[in-house]
Amino acid sequence: MPALEYHLKHIDKHSGARLGEIVTPHGTFPTPMFMPVGTQATVKTLAPEELKTMGAGVILANTYHLWLRPGEDIVEEAGGLHKFMNWDRGLLTDSGGFQVFSLAKNRDITEEGVTFRNHLNGAKMFLSPEKAIGIENALGPDIMMSLDECPPFFESYDYVKASVARTSRWAERGLKAHQHPDRQALFGIVQGAGFRDLRAQSAKDLVSLDFPGYSIGGLSVGESKQEMNHVLDFTVPMLPANKPRYLMGVGSPDALIDGVLRGIDMFDCVLPTRIARKGTVMTSYGRLVVKNAQYARDFTPLDDNCDCYTCRNYSRAYIRHLLKANESFGERLTSYHNVYFLLHLMKQVREAIAEDALNDFRQDFFARYGYFKPNAKNF
Repeated sequence: MPALEYHLKHIDKHSGARLGEIVTPHGTFPTPMFMPVGTQATVKTLAPEELKTMGAGVILANTYHLWLRPGEDIVEEAGGLHKFMNWDRGLLTDSGGFQVFSLAKNRDITEEGVTFRNHLNGAKMFLSPEKAIGIENALGPDIMMSLDECPPFFESYDYVKASVARTSRWAERGLKAHQHPDRQALFGIVQGAGFRDLRAQSAKDLVSLDFPGYSIGGLSVGESKQEMNHVLDFTVPMLPANKPRYLMGVGSPDALIDGVLRGIDMFDCVLPTRIARKGTVMTSYGRLVVKNAQYARDFTPLDDNCDCYTCRNYSRAYIRHLLKANESFGERLTSYHNVYFLLHLMKQVREAIAEDALNDFRQDFFARYGYFKPNAKNF
């Protein structure tokens, strides 16, 4: 059997959204799905057992950070990332390329790879397509990403054209270096910023290499939601219908729903835990900043419509107190709620697709969430 299979179960007859499943060595998981991000082999403040209780199927870990510490050799010696972090469901690792381009200092990009100084201690390092794949092979996830360059969305056409061509060559090199195609699925990453012809060229190059799945990168990097959706409108149809499509780094509720409507199957983002640590939570009626003074005597749950552990047991007033007192339990409670909220949202999305009702679901959700209000403060 291949390392990954995608099974299409149903297409919403009104919206065209896809209901399916991916089959991995560590389980079969329904799509469309949201994947919580565990950058350092942990979803911040949350235990693997809690993520299972919420219904998480696949979580994401970061190749760049795990390469720097503890090192892929230690993870491999521990029996691989699944055993190291006590997670027996699906795991996905990125290539580390995005972090090299966003965190590292003094980058020098050549055809061979990227030389840079890491953000922890300034040590000089080198990452090539072959090196990235070698690290991911050692980490042992079910799904791996090719090394790519993620150029800024508003970079010049000529720069993005050269970048896309290099990313395609790197993808082919990484595919040749892949040691375990029978148990680890390697995805290609479509780049091209906002240029239709460059996205088309990138997709053509990668589809010709017959990857088990395809990611769309270079979005949610500063462009508007309208610009992102426009790129998805013309990029998604360029990808095979019989393989999963993964939109990288996207996790706001509106972007998830609009991505699904455009044929996306997989999403990931640090958003739910990052904003939770600052006291911002997602509710069925929109964004709520629980640290605000107005909640000091509010003894209701974060969201009356939510049945997560946090909302069943704790009040806004108590959670606000914890956060204001810098108690880590407060961050755990808000993080639990936000991750649960997005996982539950995707479950609702899947149910709506099965009933051919995703357009209606979107209309209702956006109205309650406040997305139709002028200058709405969301994510």
